[in-house]
Amino acid sequence: MTGMTGPIHSRSEAATGEPIAAWLRHTEAAFFRAMNAVLEPAVRAGFGSPGLFPTGMIVLETIGTRSGQPSRVPVMASVLEGCVFVGTLRGARSQWMANLRRRGEARYWVAGRERRGRAIVFAPGAPLPRTDGLPPLARAAADGLLPPALLLGWMFAVISPD
Repeated sequence: MTGMTGPIHSRSEAATGEPIAAWLRHTEAAFFRAMNAVLEPAVRAGFGSPGLFPTGMIVLETIGTRSGQPSRVPVMASVLEGCVFVGTLRGARSQWMANLRRRGEARYWVAGRERRGRAIVFAPGAPLPRTDGLPPLARAAADGLLPPALLLGWMFAVISPD
């Protein structure tokens, strides 16, 4: 028998739905790669950036923990007192968030300008990070708004500029 990602080797493999789950993971990754390839150049140039409103699109660059190569993705972000707030409901499936969590270093583009910073990551089930290095309003937002959202499965990073 053949599944969507190759041969199914046993009835138990077919019954678990593993071929379908693998196909969905592959399709999700391919969708985001295609979307990012179209959006990234425009967002890096400043299209849709936070400015008049504090929320918009930025390009975030992280370094892969396994590959060591830079990877850029357009993401929705809010800027508060110079700190960039980004989040994802994809949790552990988000490679850029995993890279931020492991390395903490980020390069990002807001309004067409390149910047660098350090990220603190809020993850479900993990101890809450220290926020005492953030500006007062950004710290209040991080401490007050992000922990309840973690209960719903969201992951967040707050990037402080260097």
